[in-house]
Amino acid sequence: MSPSAVPTSTTNGHFESDLNLALVGLGVEYPPFLVGPEALEVLANRYYPPSTALKKVLSINRFTGIETRAAIGDVDHPLVNQPNAPSIKELNTLFREEGVRLSVNACKKAISEWGGSIDDITHIVSTTCTNSANPGFDHFVVKQLGIRTSVEKILLHGIGCSGGMAAIRTAAHLALGSSYRGKPARILILACEISSLLVRSELDSIHQDQQTRVGVCLFSDCASAAILSNGVGEGDGPGPVYEILGWKHQIIDDSEEDLGFDVDPLGWKVVLTQRVPTLASAAVSPCFEDLVNSIPELHEAGQSPTAASFDWALHPGGSLIITGVEQAMKLTPQHLQASYEIYMKYGNSSSATILSVLNKLRETEGKDRVVACAFGPGIALEMTILRRGKEVASSVNRSEHNAASGILSTDGAGSRNTAINGNNLTHANGTAKTMDDSPIESEQPGNVGTTADNAASSWNDEREATAEGSTRANGANGSAGGLPVEDLD
Repeated sequence: MSPSAVPTSTTNGHFESDLNLALVGLGVEYPPFLVGPEALEVLANRYYPPSTALKKVLSINRFTGIETRAAIGDVDHPLVNQPNAPSIKELNTLFREEGVRLSVNACKKAISEWGGSIDDITHIVSTTCTNSANPGFDHFVVKQLGIRTSVEKILLHGIGCSGGMAAIRTAAHLALGSSYRGKPARILILACEISSLLVRSELDSIHQDQQTRVGVCLFSDCASAAILSNGVGEGDGPGPVYEILGWKHQIIDDSEEDLGFDVDPLGWKVVLTQRVPTLASAAVSPCFEDLVNSIPELHEAGQSPTAASFDWALHPGGSLIITGVEQAMKLTPQHLQASYEIYMKYGNSSSATILSVLNKLRETEGKDRVVACAFGPGIALEMTILRRGKEVASSVNRSEHNAASGILSTDGAGSRNTAINGNNLTHANGTAKTMDDSPIESEQPGNVGTTADNAASSWNDEREATAEGSTRANGANGSAGGLPVEDLD
């Protein structure tokens, strides 16, 4: 194919109708342990005296909406049971072992689905925010996979939870450059995060500075991978998982102090403010409109598609992130079902999460096109529009699947109920007035809490939380017991 016959990414700000870019293999590897909210309480009680800040964080931890979080070890892992929090050297040594192992396994899954040879991999685009050693972890993944040393590597840093999406965008640009030259591109995309071992460092800050730090309640461990192809020289393979139609990267003005991951002698410290859910939700609509307008093939009969005409793979930074976007874009929980499921079962695995959501999304039939979206430090917003490729793995259609597993139901009273494995997350049009950092605590029996669709109005030291509806129950009986007013990316 001559360079003149190969489409470039954009013309006059618009994407060409056929970029010929596709994700042709996906792989996700979670570690073997799933820890519940009680694990944080156990560690806190082992090593830290009671305090106001710790009490608030532990209350929030009970009602984040997360059932379990993926972790490389359980509550008795030796590195989090030392007299002091692990050093950055110890964290790096463990990432070199466990992070690389998770990454290799995720890559093997993606390569296996693609069906190609590792000798055909032309580039690797990797990302992490929980390791900063040189050479990067991707160097050791390449060695263990047996990929040729001349493969072109790029390691992205400083982009946090948006890293998986940024890696896809970067790989797409590289692939288009190869297409222009008439050369094949088979790009391995990799994201890996080990967040669980930062628990002691975060608890140190909560204890010493009396800060209400909610990141310790949300983050988890995961590696995910994908193969992106530009189709040049491709034979009769299994076909794409997702075709890439276009993408957009945007920085929200004056928000760099709201979301971050600061370097620290004991690893990294999560930076989150109360503004994140509101800023993120407000930015999605204009970004979506701009991206849709840049992809001409989406405009059938001269009409622009609505957000509800897509399935959504949203990075599940927190329940207020998900419900905030859901409300801002006039979506239903079914549009965001994959995000809810990953969030509740595994937690927020930062950059590695979005590929896990896309992997979950393809398990059921759905809309032809998908919006993938994530937020990271900056605050950066990454958005990509994809088209489903392969047939879904299950032959059960979506309605049959939902009826069998109880994924979605509506109670007829205007509330929306997401049920996963018998555990309900109901979103009602409740109101929240917040004047205290902590959720309302309950001594009622059963593991029951409340969530609100409304972000906290303030984070003053003296606040009160009230909510109507929005009950999340872990399959137990009891009264509503908390409002997670701090629920961020």
